[in-house]
Amino acid sequence: MLEFVLVLVVLAVAVWLVTGPLRQTGTPRAQEREGRAATQVQELEAERESKYREIRDAELDYRVGKLSEDDWRVQDRALRAEAVEILRRLDAARARLGEGLGEGQG
Repeated sequence: MLEFVLVLVVLAVAVWLVTGPLRQTGTPRAQEREGRAATQVQELEAERESKYREIRDAELDYRVGKLSEDDWRVQDRALRAEAVEILRRLDAARARLGEGLGEGQG
């Protein structure tokens, strides 16, 4: 009887070790894609903050008289269009990151 229990324990440990890679939260390729998506999100967030700073700086330049109203409006319009594009790319990157996280959990 003791030998039977011992065999079952050894068999259970062997099964647990063999199935270890299957229990991981994703393939190495999926984890790599996830890492790239997370890095891209961080880069786009930094780019967004930089663009916001540019918008604030342009507004300050206008208020202190460094820019005429016409020049400020042109620059402001261009900077805000760039900011909108960054936000679109950031939303897309976050969606990809969310999809990647969902793949390993299902």
